[in-house]
Amino acid sequence: MLFDLFKCTDVVTAVITVFSYLVILLIAFPIHECSHGYAAKLLGDDTAEEQGRLTLNPISHLDPMGTIGLLVFGIGWAKPVPVQPRRARKVSQKTAMALTAAAGPLSNVIVSLIFMIIMKLVIVFGETSTTTLYLVLAFQMVININLNLGVFNLLPIPPFDGSRIFFAFLPTKYYFAIMRYERFIMMAVLLLLYTGILSIPFSIVSNLIYTGLDFITSFIC
Repeated sequence: MLFDLFKCTDVVTAVITVFSYLVILLIAFPIHECSHGYAAKLLGDDTAEEQGRLTLNPISHLDPMGTIGLLVFGIGWAKPVPVQPRRARKVSQKTAMALTAAAGPLSNVIVSLIFMIIMKLVIVFGETSTTTLYLVLAFQMVININLNLGVFNLLPIPPFDGSRIFFAFLPTKYYFAIMRYERFIMMAVLLLLYTGILSIPFSIVSNLIYTGLDFITSFIC
């Protein structure tokens, strides 16, 4: 965020930049991580609840290094919610792992849908004013940030949620063989993110989901 603020040429742009990062830290991260915990609990694994992670309180989910990385470099992460798929009583361990992992990105899409409905209601019923314009811009930012976070976490490589979904269909020996290199894969992905190489495929997928949500809410406007 600090680097982005240095590029801001006016107060409005600076305020919007700060707002976007607050959305990530105070809304997107907590909802995403809490959803993992609730999904696990529904399947019989109450590990997250036992450790006090079934909450939308941002403090419970913020990772110190991830938060610093986000604020300084614009790339960050939350503290992963602890889950133990083997404690699931209603489905197999692999299925529990996949469903729990999918809950995070799905929650971000749902949040985007809710804010799109609110945004369109403001457009339809709000007065034409600068305040309304800024509200719409704020809602638009919340939508885009949540979609980007959801898509980002669907990467089918560790340690992202997509890897848990994808590897649930792989033999166990292959899963653990790949997980041995999780830290190195994470470093490589962060490097690619910082260089902007992954921004194009992320944008394509996010735009497709946005188009779908726009169609679903087309009954409003």
